[in-house]
Amino acid sequence: MQNPFILSFKNNISVIEESSDRIIIQSPRIKGNIPQYTLTIEPISPGLLAAIKTLAAEGATEENLSDLVLQSDGVSELPQFYYYLEQFIKWGMLCHTVLCEGLPLATRIPIYPLQKFQLQEAAIERSYAISRFAYCHKIDEQLVLESPLSQVAIILKGWKGAALVAELAKPQTCKELCTKIPGISQETVRQFFSLLLSSEMLGEVSEEGKLKEEEREALVSWEFHDLLFHARSRRGRHSNPAGKTFRFVDKIPQPPMVKPKVSDNIIELYQPDIEKLKQDDYPFTRVLEERQSVRRYSDKPMTDKQLGEFIYRCARNKRIVAKDYGECTHRPYANSGGRYELELYAIVNTCENLDSGIYRYCPEAHQLTHLSSRNSQVEVLLEDAYLANGKSCMPQVLLIFAARFPRIAWVYESIAYSLILKDVGSLQQTMYLVATAMNLAPCAIGAGNSDLFAAAVGTDYYAETSVGEFILGSQPIN
Repeated sequence: MQNPFILSFKNNISVIEESSDRIIIQSPRIKGNIPQYTLTIEPISPGLLAAIKTLAAEGATEENLSDLVLQSDGVSELPQFYYYLEQFIKWGMLCHTVLCEGLPLATRIPIYPLQKFQLQEAAIERSYAISRFAYCHKIDEQLVLESPLSQVAIILKGWKGAALVAELAKPQTCKELCTKIPGISQETVRQFFSLLLSSEMLGEVSEEGKLKEEEREALVSWEFHDLLFHARSRRGRHSNPAGKTFRFVDKIPQPPMVKPKVSDNIIELYQPDIEKLKQDDYPFTRVLEERQSVRRYSDKPMTDKQLGEFIYRCARNKRIVAKDYGECTHRPYANSGGRYELELYAIVNTCENLDSGIYRYCPEAHQLTHLSSRNSQVEVLLEDAYLANGKSCMPQVLLIFAARFPRIAWVYESIAYSLILKDVGSLQQTMYLVATAMNLAPCAIGAGNSDLFAAAVGTDYYAETSVGEFILGSQPIN
């Protein structure tokens, strides 16, 4: 099959004609992700210049572009044309479009450079189905098909492209599919299949009814949301800005370093003598070697003094750090950029000198604010932790980490949520080590109910949501 695609430059590619025989083709620089690529052609022949101008405008097939070069330059300049065409593809500058009745049906847009476009031609009689990792979403009033398996995006033009994708949820041949959607030919369907097949979003279905990706052991382990999160929060398979982009600096105010108190019912916590602990505490290696999850507790509950010392050693504000974009802080556990977006809540079941209920920790003053007495939501939060803990023992104290997402997203782009999870791990490890040094019984939990937490505490699920849990209790006596 001859190449049927319309070739054109991505809309963010700049073509700068400096003189009649010198031209610069430039990709944009994506902050924190993709460097800028610049290609200078000098001298440039009239035919090649005409072909490049066509790519920057409405685009054309490879055959039509080569005809422009032939007409102006002759056959001797064709090798140079094909060389630069390969360079444009290599640097992720070229789009491939399938037409239906003269109008765009779907356009393949590279989202990361350095991926060679290898056309895989679909067969009329064979069955194909969409990958389980492919998904559609809206970007700038366009429906876009993407996949964490791929380094390209497919822009679906009009309803027919979306209808084709919807039908491909089950195996289809080109012959079968073209009869289900009016005004689309069998050859157009095959071209569409070839575009998706070459973009790792479509797969051939075997006689056993399986896609190749379903038989690939490494892929079978991945769930859709896990692979998508991995691909979109690491560089390499997306072209979004990444890192410290400060994308909201002129749009919304920076969230405060510390969340304002929401209750006047304040409980002062015990503060240990850190200098004395430096002299008398367990040796660091002993703490590392003895660290473990403990899921059973002594009949005697832990005390408010122990809870105060534990939180002080793990999560208090130690000092304010002034940055050119606002205040940050420093706490005992490591954190992304000093944003310290994690809020700490204590769900108390049984703790000496503390009533059962929900408390929020204030790191700047080392205080607890009482939010709620024991109620049905407290009961369910504790029950969830009990079940997640293997039904070993009802928690004495359940610590919940809630992330103020805007606090970290104000600075970081693409990687904000992945940084939150890293910060959760950092805090959990710190808690394990401190609990071991204090001879308490610690245990991190793998998952929790964020909707239940938001309802119990009264937070906006999207502004402050739970992202980690940690159980604490008194060490059982052997």
